[in-house]
Amino acid sequence: MTPMPDYIADRAAIEAHQVRKLEALVEAVLASNRFCAAKLRAAGVETCPESLAEFSSAVPFTTKAELIGDQVRNPPFGSNLTYPVEEYSRFHQTSGTSGKPMRWLDTRESWDWVIECWTRIYRSAGIGRLDRVFFPFSFGPFLGFWGAFDAATRMGCLSIPGGGMRSTARLSTLLDNQVTAICTTPTYAMHLAQVAAEEEIDLSAGKVRKIIVAGEPGGSIPATRSQIEKLWGARVVDHHGMTEIGPVSYECPKRRGVLHIMEASYFPEVIDRESLEPVGPGGSGELVLTNLGRVGSPILRYRTGDIVQRTQEARCPCGSEEMSLEGGILGRIDDMVVLRGVNLYPSAVEQVVRSSGGVAEFRVEIYTERALTEMSIQIEPAAEEDASGLSHRVAAALHYAFGLRVAVSAVPAGTLPRFEAKAKRWVNR
Repeated sequence: MTPMPDYIADRAAIEAHQVRKLEALVEAVLASNRFCAAKLRAAGVETCPESLAEFSSAVPFTTKAELIGDQVRNPPFGSNLTYPVEEYSRFHQTSGTSGKPMRWLDTRESWDWVIECWTRIYRSAGIGRLDRVFFPFSFGPFLGFWGAFDAATRMGCLSIPGGGMRSTARLSTLLDNQVTAICTTPTYAMHLAQVAAEEEIDLSAGKVRKIIVAGEPGGSIPATRSQIEKLWGARVVDHHGMTEIGPVSYECPKRRGVLHIMEASYFPEVIDRESLEPVGPGGSGELVLTNLGRVGSPILRYRTGDIVQRTQEARCPCGSEEMSLEGGILGRIDDMVVLRGVNLYPSAVEQVVRSSGGVAEFRVEIYTERALTEMSIQIEPAAEEDASGLSHRVAAALHYAFGLRVAVSAVPAGTLPRFEAKAKRWVNR
């Protein structure tokens, strides 16, 4: 496998690279990938289109429902495999938070591509061979944990697993071993800091300088990011990816909350959710991705369900001309709630709740009353915070931000669940 370029600065060079990779990918899947070949031929595509615009107009979208349906019809792994099953050595599975989990396989070559993507995430965050990276989670079938760990070890970092431990033991491990970087979710980074405060563990005595977060939008939500950085005294670095598509983006080193798509590894598009037409710089819509190097288990024009907003500038202050997303992942289509005519995404609500200060944890309940969608929020006040005053403060902030009156109630400390991986704060009641 030819190593992909780590960075392509020029827009024309980026697009030329993408066209070459798409030509090789389409040729491979037409030859032996039953799932992709059937979709392409049904659309009249027998050879790779000659330009990115032609590719977008000729190649049909792929949806999560299609992939799950294919695995149901062709158990256990589906037909989106370019090679015989014997060629695959990695098994992963989606979390299933929005439906039936998907199984995903990788060949050695495709896994090398995943590792190279993760390596770029580390380098953009300033993580290098001398860092000691801690992974405070149990290693299940979710791809992100394994990709992050393997990439760190290949870079020569001292990689320290933290599975099978209580939070206090994880804190002791990262302090005793002078960890300099942590890979985790925003929620668990805050929870570890809260446990440290309860146990009177001094995080300032440690050497953690970077916290790489994913799995939730918190890393690009200013209030959440600021709270984590204050608790740890370390810089939070965001990125995002998906088990079925791979590690996708890295945070711009010059602009907080801006994610760059790794266009050496992906062909990204943003489409209007209604017309399905492309959205230009400054516009918002659904992110569509084609992975360029995961040939063994590729996806062509995958509708991710992620809502993003493109930045206006063609060239970022950091020098990159890769697609840039303002505020990272703003939300998911299936997470949006329409409350009295107002479209609400979890990330927008979290920004308001966290910026109110004094909230240790919260939960949002969505329910129907008299045929209308309603929302209530439970909050756990931080230590020594007045519960009544905090409830009124959060309710007022929500009303100011969205023009909505939302019932906010305080609950005793320890009432709400804590999460090691993706948090599930929104509950349909």
